[in-house]
Amino acid sequence: MKRIFLTTCWLLLFASSFAQESLITSIGNRKALSLNGAWQYIVDPYETGFYDYRFKELKENNGDAYWNTDVQKNKTEKKEHGYIDKYTIQVPGAWNHQKPEFLYYEGTIWYKKSFDYHRENSNSNYYLYFGAVNYRADVYLNGKKLGMHIGGFTPFNFAIPDSLLKEKGNFLVVKVDNKRGADEVPTLNTDWWNYGGITRDVKVVEVPTGFIQDFVIQLKKPVPGAIPAVTPDAEGWVKSKNIKAGEIITINIPELKFKKQLAATGDITPINFKLPKIKLWSPEHPKLYHVSVSAGADVVDDQIGFRTIEAFGKQVLLNGKPIFMRGICIHGEIPQDVRRAVGPDDAKQLLNQARELGCNMVRLAHYPHDEAITRLADSLGILVWSEIPVYWTINFGSNAVLNKAKAQLQEMITRDHNRASIIIWSVGNETPISQTRTDFMHSLITKAKELDNTRMISAALEVNYASLKNVNVVDDPLGEFVDLVAFNEYLGWYGGLPDQCRKTSWSTPYNKPLFISETGGGAKGGFHADSLTRFSEEYQEWYFKEQVAMLKRMPDNFVGITPWVLNDFRSPKRNNPVYQEGWNRKGLYDDKGNKKKAFYIMQNYYNEMKTKTSK
Repeated sequence: MKRIFLTTCWLLLFASSFAQESLITSIGNRKALSLNGAWQYIVDPYETGFYDYRFKELKENNGDAYWNTDVQKNKTEKKEHGYIDKYTIQVPGAWNHQKPEFLYYEGTIWYKKSFDYHRENSNSNYYLYFGAVNYRADVYLNGKKLGMHIGGFTPFNFAIPDSLLKEKGNFLVVKVDNKRGADEVPTLNTDWWNYGGITRDVKVVEVPTGFIQDFVIQLKKPVPGAIPAVTPDAEGWVKSKNIKAGEIITINIPELKFKKQLAATGDITPINFKLPKIKLWSPEHPKLYHVSVSAGADVVDDQIGFRTIEAFGKQVLLNGKPIFMRGICIHGEIPQDVRRAVGPDDAKQLLNQARELGCNMVRLAHYPHDEAITRLADSLGILVWSEIPVYWTINFGSNAVLNKAKAQLQEMITRDHNRASIIIWSVGNETPISQTRTDFMHSLITKAKELDNTRMISAALEVNYASLKNVNVVDDPLGEFVDLVAFNEYLGWYGGLPDQCRKTSWSTPYNKPLFISETGGGAKGGFHADSLTRFSEEYQEWYFKEQVAMLKRMPDNFVGITPWVLNDFRSPKRNNPVYQEGWNRKGLYDDKGNKKKAFYIMQNYYNEMKTKTSK
């Protein structure tokens, strides 16, 4: 018992010693050196560079074999590891698709990047920023540990001590570990590929000594059901570092000829003002304004749309008007390359595919996607559901797991809280009902509302197919706490045949909007047979024909749907040797980018709904 207590205390001390800095946002608009490109690597499945032979973490000065060793320079030294150009890998990018031997690899790989940095201003501060690393990252610069981060899909940054950054010959080392764990988020069991590595951008960010760390400017939460005023109220806050109370913060929106100055009140300065006559952001008119916030020597720019969103009675109101969400679920994956999606080009592929389907919404499942996709959604006018990977059977009884989920929730919201496109924060997917689970999820919902009360909060609820009836009531206890009652249903794939939809209806006892967050059936692209043959395009086509007929009979609180899924994607759980071969085949596009027959069923339905709701 004593040993367990001491171990727990050591872990808490370790975590606090390497706690990351608060997230810096608007990274794309700041002065920065990109560290993307070729990195050297060492594969370390036994974590020899991290633990000694007694499996205790090595001190910083004992791990130099993994940090900056020239294995050919000191020929008489006993060195078993080192970085050489023979072993390089691209960043950003998962290791699974870059080397055949890494396809299924789960474990540790050490990354190393050498770089020079020329300082132009001696009064600057420097941060090391990562868009995402899956799953645990231990970060060292020039042999000194800067910190550790857990969570595979959200950004983080560490302050670089002033004396550590050199003009020449810096070496950055990142220990990346993508092993799944029972007490992690997500947990051991998921239905997507566990892409490991530094999967998003890496940058050295330069900021003035006093700088703006983050800011939020949004329209004030409206009176329920109200249309925003012509000159609406805006509110938010500016989070600064080393900006003294009383210093002037300036908010400037040039197109509106709007400038607001206020005195900083501390680290967080609240803002509240009326905007001049503005054009509201919507899918039909995705208007963005150039907004700059300045204090002292620092200026931060962003492109921001202004709109309101709320669940009101049985409807979802965008800018005070009912909206029907024609959506699709998307995994952050480029199937034709079998890799993680990253950057603007990949975002364009995915969102343009969704637009061709007729979508005005995407559900980014089951984790926060690359920032490029939420920013592009802003400019294209595509509504977004963004989610953390609280998936299936998380350890709901663990406070440590809850804190990990809250950390990912906060990082997701912090990065994207100025994105007009995001209308729903989701706290999880298909979590089995129990009081422990409901308490866990309720805590996340409460946290989300504390972080952002201007958007809807939801979760994708699970349907029990063993108890399906002709009349089905979505009565998950979480329905009391969410703003939008969303549920996943696969009637005709996991429950009976598609024609069972003809006698099935859905409702919820909660006086809230009802949303189908998933539905779909598998089909291997190019495999054709009769409509009763599973995995044929004809079966999937029949599935969606019956689904669409059922959707047209949904109750008046039915506000939208995001079928599963846009593209076929990789999953180790999907191992039918003929039709799947490691792929989830529920995509409306196959893994080569070809449309399946079911695509046109949903496209026609969406065209009908677009015409109907625009009248």
